[in-house]
Amino acid sequence: MDNADTMLDAAEAFVALVSEVPQDAWEHPGLGVWDVRSLVGHTARAVSTALDYLGKPAGPVELRSAAEYLAAGYLIDSSIHDAVAERGITAGHELGDEPAEVVETMIERLRVAIAATEGDPVIMTLLGAMRFSDYLETRTVELIVHTSDLALAIGRTPRLPDAAVARVLHIICDAAMLNGRGVAAVRQLSARDGSAFELL
Repeated sequence: MDNADTMLDAAEAFVALVSEVPQDAWEHPGLGVWDVRSLVGHTARAVSTALDYLGKPAGPVELRSAAEYLAAGYLIDSSIHDAVAERGITAGHELGDEPAEVVETMIERLRVAIAATEGDPVIMTLLGAMRFSDYLETRTVELIVHTSDLALAIGRTPRLPDAAVARVLHIICDAAMLNGRGVAAVRQLSARDGSAFELL
């Protein structure tokens, strides 16, 4: 399952950065309502939810790709986003005194579970039933985006796997197209509409 390798590589890059978080930085601002600990807790859920959902078989498929999942997430009721924020705070506290070790254990458990999985099962996610391999790609998006958020919060340069970053770019662009926001994405990636990004 190639998607699994890409996701696990992204997860290892995340936990490597978590191990670099200074002891005095855990309560510093992370992202939005999250401090650094809550941001790490939320990002770690990219691993733990994949493991949890693997044990929740479903069918038929409702979401046919990671892009469809992201597009659906953009349109859901805002109260779900509030719940996600709360779960991030809770997950951060649950990481305890050695967050990097806890996350590494999660990754190893997921690695073992994936190795023991036959085929590509349909699982039930928060937004609907989808193939496990496609769900793993949504986790890659979470890991890459939030690892970059964490790096900014603690003043580090993110060291992210190229294959995962490239895949995330494709998925985000596909999701933008599905939501009729393709032109908006093009303008952001070409330094239009106030974007500071320079490519062209």
